[in-house]
Amino acid sequence: MRIYAAIYWLLIRLYALAIKIASLFNPKAKLFIKGRQDLLPGMQDALRQESRPRVWMHCASLGEFEQGRPVLERLKKGYPDFALVLTFFSPSGYEVRKNYEGADYVFYLPLDSHANAKRFLDIVHPSLCIFVKYEFWYFYLLQIKKQGIPAILISAFFMKDQAFFSWYGTLQRYMLSCFAHIFVQNEASGVLLKKIGINDVSINGDTRFDRVIEIAQEKTTLPIADAFVKGHRILVAGSTWKEDDFFLQQTLSLLPDYFKLIIVPHEVDVQHIAEIEKLFPGLTIRWSEWKNDNTKRVLIVDSVGLLSHLYRYAYIAWIGGAFGKAGVHNVLEAAVYGKPCAYGPIFHQFNEARELLEAGGAISTDKPEVFAEMLRWEGDSEAYKLASTDAGKYVYSKAGATNSIMEYLRSEKILGM
Repeated sequence: MRIYAAIYWLLIRLYALAIKIASLFNPKAKLFIKGRQDLLPGMQDALRQESRPRVWMHCASLGEFEQGRPVLERLKKGYPDFALVLTFFSPSGYEVRKNYEGADYVFYLPLDSHANAKRFLDIVHPSLCIFVKYEFWYFYLLQIKKQGIPAILISAFFMKDQAFFSWYGTLQRYMLSCFAHIFVQNEASGVLLKKIGINDVSINGDTRFDRVIEIAQEKTTLPIADAFVKGHRILVAGSTWKEDDFFLQQTLSLLPDYFKLIIVPHEVDVQHIAEIEKLFPGLTIRWSEWKNDNTKRVLIVDSVGLLSHLYRYAYIAWIGGAFGKAGVHNVLEAAVYGKPCAYGPIFHQFNEARELLEAGGAISTDKPEVFAEMLRWEGDSEAYKLASTDAGKYVYSKAGATNSIMEYLRSEKILGM
């Protein structure tokens, strides 16, 4: 074990060095470094007067936060005498949610090391640790186990080609053994864990289903969107990258004028917005510059936090990311409204994207003419209705993961109730 731990420590140090170098020219890396300056002393000051017991939840980034959020909010409601501490690894999570009111404290997570992990736990002193989906940090989990702190992993998803199930995965398997219980999304993940002797496992699905259902039930007013869509059929494209933008430009050119596009880029930096505007010359208006001008055909949303509410305006939703290695983004935010979804060819690593397609609520294509034909759907309204119904049914059939996690905490009396 020691040799694996030493290699891991070296890799973490090399990663830290690489981020430091990247911070000289990469804004996200710069935020990563800046956000961790004097981090532990700042946390100690923030928590100095906090007398309540604490629950700590850690998320890698924004996507994992959305998975953890239903549990965090149920904890806030069900255990009001506990302080909730939320940490992020990535700037794309922390910078967006650093003012999130559902947690009492929001911090970056210090880089994984023996000293950082020990000091962090001494400061936070959690009664329960919750890790979301993919985050495994050896020194933190080692200290959690040594100190006898209950830890759970939620919405986890495993595949047989991961290190946990390989001959070189000794350290990774040890990290899994540090959790008191692991909640996995599907049966295949549970089977893989049991094969390596991890038996404290529940197959309870993905908490993101609960989260998107909550969002869909919120009464959110968006006057700009209401004005833009009036009298038109709307394609909402979410979390788009450059490849998606070009694909959408080709698609829109094949559609009648009564189609409009709301495009929500994955990155809303000035350069990306300008590139989208070049693809649609004379057709665009930015969300931030809206002047009640309904003559434009493309609305570019250059603000964050609106996408999950904008999908309700869609006739069909295009989910971005599936032309790149990282794969398709969250399909559930659109499907929950009963909106048929479409995305590019790289989606197989995401269980929900595969299942939605199999359920009949989505298609995958890299051909604009195929997508444009789907969007018209003029000659087969029944097919459209069926796809819409299948999309919504799929999401609602998967609800309940949050309830089972909360029931586990109650039955085990982990938080004393």
